[in-house]
Amino acid sequence: MKNIYFMGECMVELRAMSAATLHQSFAGDVYNSAVYLKRSFPQVATSVVTALGQDNLSKKMLERFESEQLDTQFVFAHDSKVPGMYYIETDAFGERSFTYWRSDSAAKKVVSFLNTDVVKQLSQGDMFFFSGISLAVIDENAREDFWRVVKQLKSAGVKIVFDPNYRARLWNSVDETKTQYDLAFGLADVTLPGVEDLETLYDVHSVEDVIEYLKIYNIDEIIVKNGPESVITQLDNTLQSHTIIPVTNVVDTTSAGDAFNGVYLGARLSGKSIADAVQLGAKAAGAVIQQPGAIAPKDVFQLAMGKAGI
Repeated sequence: MKNIYFMGECMVELRAMSAATLHQSFAGDVYNSAVYLKRSFPQVATSVVTALGQDNLSKKMLERFESEQLDTQFVFAHDSKVPGMYYIETDAFGERSFTYWRSDSAAKKVVSFLNTDVVKQLSQGDMFFFSGISLAVIDENAREDFWRVVKQLKSAGVKIVFDPNYRARLWNSVDETKTQYDLAFGLADVTLPGVEDLETLYDVHSVEDVIEYLKIYNIDEIIVKNGPESVITQLDNTLQSHTIIPVTNVVDTTSAGDAFNGVYLGARLSGKSIADAVQLGAKAAGAVIQQPGAIAPKDVFQLAMGKAGI
């Protein structure tokens, strides 16, 4: 059985149902990807690596992980911190905006739990996934330890997967971000950037610019997402362009990229070609953006993926 570890933050999601009513759920970029991977490819062992608290919301979040059949052996319980929280609003075009309460969340402390025994177990994995948000959230003074862990995993043969997923408000400066991303790209075997992720950081404005910029890192597998327009992939220096059929009924774009990432990686771990993996990832993203919130109802999502041949 193939396995993958997703390291990052899951938060409490609040979404307005009416002027006086909020819907509460759980979401976060790496968690969303893990959910959509597991729903589409149940044969892939999918684990979340994060830290929660010992409060009731943390317990409910853990129960949600388990209900999605995610492995939780590396979901750690901090003795004094609690999960972060965000409020999401969407406009008439499905574009979203967020208000966050996460500056002291338990997930910031996750690296402190990655002791020798944990790293040894993670070293048995096939893939280790983290994002730019994962990097931004962890304590700055823990980043050196984090990179030490990533290097150990790579040396053990684990494929390192990085999604830049740039959120400017989470970083102190562009220079700080670029320093951390340089380390991430330098260790990545697979990367899944969106063009908009890298525009501000590296002054790249097209898929071709992104591919050209990433050449210096010798990354084996590059998947560049360009919104609803197309996906360009590079595998072992072979470029492919993949046409994506856009969705017209856009309700909420919150986790389109997360769904793509999860299903793409699940497909690759399951032996699918890069072209098939892109189409399945795009199908997942298209299904998700037609539903409100980061996590689409399971029956709706699996119906859509069933039609895609999974």
